[in-house]
Amino acid sequence: MKTIIEPFRIKSLEPIKITDRAYRRAALENAGYNVFALRADDVMIDLLTDSGTSAMSAMQWSAVMMGDESYAGASSFYRFEAAVRHITGCKHIIPVHQGRAAEKILFSTMVKPGDVVPSNCHFDTTRANIEARGAEAVDLVIREGLDPRAKHPFKGNIDLERLEQFFATTPRSRVPLCMITVTNNTGGGQPVSMENIRGMSRLARKYGVPFYIDACRFAENAYFIKLREPGYGDKTPEQIAQEMFSLSDGCTMSAKKDAFANMGGWIGTNDDDLVQQLRNLLILTEGFPTYGGLAGRDLDAIAQGLKEVVDEQYLRYRIASTAYLGNGLLQRGIQIVEPPGGHAVYIDALSTLPHLKRHELPGQALACALYEYGGIRGCEIGTVMFGKKDAQGNDVYPAMELVRLAIPRRVYTQSHIDYVLEVCEEMMRERDSIGGMRIAWEPPALRHFTARFERR
Repeated sequence: MKTIIEPFRIKSLEPIKITDRAYRRAALENAGYNVFALRADDVMIDLLTDSGTSAMSAMQWSAVMMGDESYAGASSFYRFEAAVRHITGCKHIIPVHQGRAAEKILFSTMVKPGDVVPSNCHFDTTRANIEARGAEAVDLVIREGLDPRAKHPFKGNIDLERLEQFFATTPRSRVPLCMITVTNNTGGGQPVSMENIRGMSRLARKYGVPFYIDACRFAENAYFIKLREPGYGDKTPEQIAQEMFSLSDGCTMSAKKDAFANMGGWIGTNDDDLVQQLRNLLILTEGFPTYGGLAGRDLDAIAQGLKEVVDEQYLRYRIASTAYLGNGLLQRGIQIVEPPGGHAVYIDALSTLPHLKRHELPGQALACALYEYGGIRGCEIGTVMFGKKDAQGNDVYPAMELVRLAIPRRVYTQSHIDYVLEVCEEMMRERDSIGGMRIAWEPPALRHFTARFERR
């Protein structure tokens, strides 16, 4: 059949408050034109993030009731540990409350001032946690990964030639680890091929550098490999994921993404010496090693979610539903990062609002316009999130100016997405009237979360 249906039935409902444009305009002003500061009740279609926003299944809610809240040695931990180890093969599994906690603990242990950590693209909290250690996060994604219009099946790939040149010219003492993000969140939710992961693993071993996977969307990446990479069409997503992890020395994970959980994550490692240091810091900042800042019910929800996320019928629906939104935007003349990614569609704000200059923050202006026109909340991934000042105080702009529409798992139906497309179509008819923005106040780090803006 041509029609790909949701492989589930809806069992519980959450109401959406329908608002008008005047209401939303006032809400934006009260929020300082930062969509992160909007009240969730005032958002009609919330595409801010796919992190922690999934609808849990009946089986996950059943697992929640099995949660063992013992402080140490809870049975929930051992079910969680077995599920994570089955997918990742990691010798040591350390639970944490979410992905940035995994990054904080890993980098606090491995990274020192002056170090350099290469990846395809570091996302916001990954980069911030590296820079907080006085180190540098270097992005080495392939050239196609920085061009929204470029057609490439694996635009999340790291440039292996540049990576080898980096390893060959950077003192080993300054490279504590290397990473790859699957899928590549910064660059459009684009997948990474198995061939590329294998090549990075080979280079890491050649130069003696530990290789870690930022695995938030590992299942979606595995399904893209099945669809697009020769030799993997007959393998299951689970088998492909297991092969991906077998090429690494460990991983960080936000289980709020590809485990359908509302909270949680982990660090996986095969390093017997490192793990004790990680656990020591875990105890100091998160909790005992068998709960790591999570309730037992969260651990059980993750364990069940890991079984569900590698289901091929679910992944087929997931990738197809994201493509439905992406292709619908393209048909309406709205340029996105092509081809559509796994968890989100990324609108190219520069071509959507061509009358705005980079210093007028077109990504932020577009994110605000989407909310004002239709109550849709997306996330700017551009100058606000990744822009910097050079030593002379001049603005340094990122390669792309994007607005991410991240689709929560198992939450919205096709009619919700059709509404998003209609709103975007209306907005495009009046796009010349959308003005630029300026930053009125910003914090010293991760400014996109709490900065306040003004209209120019």
